[in-house]
Amino acid sequence: MSTSVLERSTATRAAVPAWARTLALDATVPAVLFASAAIVIGLHWDIAWHRAIGRDTFWSPPHVLEQVAAAVAGLFCGWRVIYTSFFAPQAERDGAVRWWKLFHGPLGGWVCIWGTIAMITSAPFDDWWHNAYGLDVEILTPPHVFLLLGMVSVQLGAMLMMLAEQNRGAASRRSAVVFATSMGLIVLMVATMVYAETGVANLQHRPAFYQISAALFPLFLLAVARSGRVPWPATIAAATYSVIMILLNWVLALVPATPMLAPIYNPVTTLVPPGFPILIIVPALAIDLILARVKTSDWVVGPLAGVVFLVVLLAVQWPFASFLLSLEQPNYLFGQGYWDYTARLGPWTTQFMDVPGYQYIRGQGWVGSLDSAAMARGLAIAAVLAVLSSRLGLAWGNWMAQVRR
Repeated sequence: MSTSVLERSTATRAAVPAWARTLALDATVPAVLFASAAIVIGLHWDIAWHRAIGRDTFWSPPHVLEQVAAAVAGLFCGWRVIYTSFFAPQAERDGAVRWWKLFHGPLGGWVCIWGTIAMITSAPFDDWWHNAYGLDVEILTPPHVFLLLGMVSVQLGAMLMMLAEQNRGAASRRSAVVFATSMGLIVLMVATMVYAETGVANLQHRPAFYQISAALFPLFLLAVARSGRVPWPATIAAATYSVIMILLNWVLALVPATPMLAPIYNPVTTLVPPGFPILIIVPALAIDLILARVKTSDWVVGPLAGVVFLVVLLAVQWPFASFLLSLEQPNYLFGQGYWDYTARLGPWTTQFMDVPGYQYIRGQGWVGSLDSAAMARGLAIAAVLAVLSSRLGLAWGNWMAQVRR
């Protein structure tokens, strides 16, 4: 009996059409990469929509793009699981992650499927929330948090699928570049999540900007630098973030928009772009150089990379933020000087905020001088956070270098 079952199983696998196998093995990777990019682009589009128009529905174009991206990731990964579980050769099933002793699929595919479920189920939850409590007063409402977790899961799943493709067998340069690019999309998502505290040039002279940047970006840049199998992986990831941000600035600033929710203090005429990306591409280049040339313990490389990240970021971002505020507003090329329709424009738009030693006095604007001691204490905290983030990034990268499923 076992022989006849094996024969039927072999015949079933052989009967799978070539297009079905291609769809499962070759189309899933580009599909989830598209989903990862579309999710974060849709999120920026949605933010620009809220900043310029205010009122939206579930069927607004940014929401549709995000949900379509979730569906694409879930459907393609779902078929990959079905194919691997019931039609693939035994060797392919053995190389996959098993669930419920019946279903087999790549680790990244399972994460994408969970993210898809979270994103799609958050939609009616969000609609109920609006009907019960009205428009969002806070961004981080329960349905939005659930949606955000789903978005991040899809992006992490996509990255893990690219990682496994890179690590299996003889990795091609193309698969390694795609993996670094997928990590760049996650960097873009992380930057978007902390945009309110870091994304505006007016905030980029305060200690909190460097503390947040040091706590987050080295984690991902060191991870991809350690696990990537292509030259300059951290630079590729940072370049992906930078290029998409610049393109978003240029495109969104050309889309007509009219505020539809009072109060309107700034009558904008286009969607509000996010602004120029943080210059993390420069410290990312330094990280790649360190990992390529310093061959010693991670307990040495981690602190070195963390401190270098902070020093280089401070050296390039501090004067660049000053340059951005010196531009005439709005400036299309650099995406500078675009403000929400609810903003009361004034001299504050070209001044730095929350800098130690400065305070805002009505009628006088920002007065005072830089408190060097307070700034030094803030940067010391940022240095500690950068060291911890870098060491965790190396540990994460070491784990990712072993992922095959």
